[in-house]
Amino acid sequence: MEISVSANNVVITGNIKTVNDYRQIKESLDNLTQNHKHIIITIQDSISITSSVIGYLNKLVLKDNIDIEIKVGDAQLMELFEDLNLVSLFKVKKV
Repeated sequence: MEISVSANNVVITGNIKTVNDYRQIKESLDNLTQNHKHIIITIQDSISITSSVIGYLNKLVLKDNIDIEIKVGDAQLMELFEDLNLVSLFKVKKV
């Protein structure tokens, strides 16, 4: 998995599946939330997302009042967000 950050945009390529992936995502978002209250996350090709990442995103939205928008490239990941009823919370869109 690779992460690139530009302004308030985070682009994630590759599968999100390890604890190290979670740490990289958390570190990138922690740095962004210091200056931005609206963050756009593009998950280009991952077919899944770990529960630790979902939990961290929940904390950002519900506790820290960060406005998160997630764009997903994979239909299977979009379906996962739908199954977990997280589409409206994270403003998930298929791109």
